[in-house]
Amino acid sequence: MQNISQSPVDPAFVQDPYPFYDKARSLGDFVYWTDYEMACAVSHQAVHAVLRDRRMGRECPAELAPDIAAHLKPFFDVEAHSMLELEPPRHTRLRALVLRAFTSRTIAALAPDIRALCHQLIDAFPSGSFDFLTAYAQPVPVVIISRLLGVPEERADDLVRWSNAMVAMYQARRTAQIEADAISATEDFVAFMRGYIAQRRKTPTDDLISTLIAAESDGEKLSEDELITTCIFLLNAGHEATVHTLGNGTKTLLEHGVRDITEACIEELIRFDPPLHMFTRWVYEHVTIGAHDFKRGDQIACLLAAGNRDPDAYADPATFLPVRKGPQNTSFGGGIHFCVGAPLARLELNIALEVLFERCPNLTLAEPPRYADLYHFHGLERLMVTQTP
Repeated sequence: MQNISQSPVDPAFVQDPYPFYDKARSLGDFVYWTDYEMACAVSHQAVHAVLRDRRMGRECPAELAPDIAAHLKPFFDVEAHSMLELEPPRHTRLRALVLRAFTSRTIAALAPDIRALCHQLIDAFPSGSFDFLTAYAQPVPVVIISRLLGVPEERADDLVRWSNAMVAMYQARRTAQIEADAISATEDFVAFMRGYIAQRRKTPTDDLISTLIAAESDGEKLSEDELITTCIFLLNAGHEATVHTLGNGTKTLLEHGVRDITEACIEELIRFDPPLHMFTRWVYEHVTIGAHDFKRGDQIACLLAAGNRDPDAYADPATFLPVRKGPQNTSFGGGIHFCVGAPLARLELNIALEVLFERCPNLTLAEPPRYADLYHFHGLERLMVTQTP
């Protein structure tokens, strides 16, 4: 396995990480990224294999679990109950309960609400140039996941602020201030959810929180802490990635002059410039993948966006082709941790972009877009647009 170096906070890399991924893939299915001190799966085949291999998982092996600094405990106490960070049997139980409340029928029934919300937001677009992220890409998924869970829409600004602060803990540029902001956000988010769950216990409705409170798996309900973490996880995951997929996707469509929104186009947007670029896995027992051996305690980073640009999987992968056919992209992950919200994200993207270009066929970029320093996330700082007459 060959070594490769690249600072994940280098401004040029943040703006365009794809040349680095091309270089990494040229060295094999796996490379050792020295800046992360971690093996990375970089080909589509390797990423696909690592995501689905049950000899690996998200939970750190017990003997390697790090001591959590006292000041970070509130954040990691919440993360300890997140199904994204757990393996069976706890993961199986939590995911089953969420899926019982997150049915395809429930998701499909949201379509009229999503469409009406998109029209409402477009009606409020200002004249002149404006930030598409705050005017459209952000409120669509935030409002919809809030409605689905049953959280007051008027708290959307708080939810976004808390979510952004918590998710920042996973960035390469994490600092003491980012940690402090994340802890404050976690404490506020937990207090809000604890109060709201108590309210729903007394007066249940048909929202997702009430469904999760009532749901059981083999006679066992979610604990209070599991409920709080699951709701926070769904609110965070239910909008964070979709905001950036909608932002990155709209940028791509405007740059390529594409206005015809089809299912194939949506899948190509998700492949071409996804919002999450790295997903890590722990090795639980000796594993050989291709020419490489891994032992218990090793970590492997799946570079999702590198797999999505693999020429062995996609012809001319650096070109945006809205009618592209090919294997499933890696953007939603895979295996037992495949994104539970993928059907909702696809529905939101399809409707939001379809309505956008029906109503605003002359939408154009008002300035060159720039990506925010968020790696291993990949989203725009802002997307300034304008409507030409």
